[in-house]
Amino acid sequence: MERKPRIGIMTGGGDCPGLNAAIRACGKTAMRAGYDVIGIHNGWQGLLEHDDELLDGIRTSGIIDRGGTILGTSRVSPLRVENGVQRVLDRIHVLRLESIVVLGGEGSLSLGYKMFQKGIPIIGIPKTIDNDVVETDFSIGFQTAVQTATEALDKLRSTAESHHRVMLLEVMGRNTGWIATYAGLANGADEILIPEIPLTEQRLDDLCERLKKRRNMGIKFSIIVVAEGTQILGKPIIQEDHGTHADTTAPRLGGVAQVLGEIIEKKTDLETRVSTLGYIQRGGSPVAYDRTLATAFGVRATTLLQEKKYGEMTALKGTRIVSVPLEKIVDKVKTVNLRTYSVAKRFFAQ
Repeated sequence: MERKPRIGIMTGGGDCPGLNAAIRACGKTAMRAGYDVIGIHNGWQGLLEHDDELLDGIRTSGIIDRGGTILGTSRVSPLRVENGVQRVLDRIHVLRLESIVVLGGEGSLSLGYKMFQKGIPIIGIPKTIDNDVVETDFSIGFQTAVQTATEALDKLRSTAESHHRVMLLEVMGRNTGWIATYAGLANGADEILIPEIPLTEQRLDDLCERLKKRRNMGIKFSIIVVAEGTQILGKPIIQEDHGTHADTTAPRLGGVAQVLGEIIEKKTDLETRVSTLGYIQRGGSPVAYDRTLATAFGVRATTLLQEKKYGEMTALKGTRIVSVPLEKIVDKVKTVNLRTYSVAKRFFAQ
């Protein structure tokens, strides 16, 4: 009996809503095209530790609405493990994999390209709530994170108005402010602070003056959304444990809203409170947009496999699903389009 060709699927880096929808779409489409599909557990760690499973129609059914990833994820890089690349190559040979589909963010996809250079046929699918992967308009998980942040801001608005407070919400995004910008726009936030525009002493003073002016006008509350990577006086705020991502050298960000809240209260005498949304942004059921995008990416990834267009990544350009060379995204970060940000700026603290 002739053996079926085999492909692998893995998720690497941080989790996000929509991963299971992409696994389902890619897996089911590949199975119908005549492939066996091997689910690799916990990213590259699964190949290093021989941790995988044969996916089938049952395993990939009923998961389109589930958050997280049925395959698990990690930030382990074979490039940082002794003899890691050879161990991965050996396992791929044992599993008889023709290629591997890697669902990842900027760091995991950059690693995927480096593994492609080592001789491993790779197809990439962009996923990250940060939306910082270049060459694609949106990544899987971003729209759900924006919805979560927007709902949190809406809830903060009611308590801010009741108690006449300035309320700050810190959201994720690492070194970009995509979530902050889109959620702030959707909520009508009175200020959106992002890493792309450092908070200088002058900008900080202007912010405080606008908050006081708003109070003097009779508007007794204000909502501020701040991205975790926002710099205050030229420096980002780093968490005390100095943890690092295994697929990057970036320090762990967080705490900027608390620092900023103390500064605002001191400079304005306005009662100020801070909330940090944290990992809630990465969880939960994906919104319809992310399910649809993940499905389209998964189907396109299978097409790329069939055409043996390795070293490519699925991408959204306008309304079209296309593919781009992974080489174009390596070690690059997509920053916020300041034209979009300028729309929100027209309403700041008014």
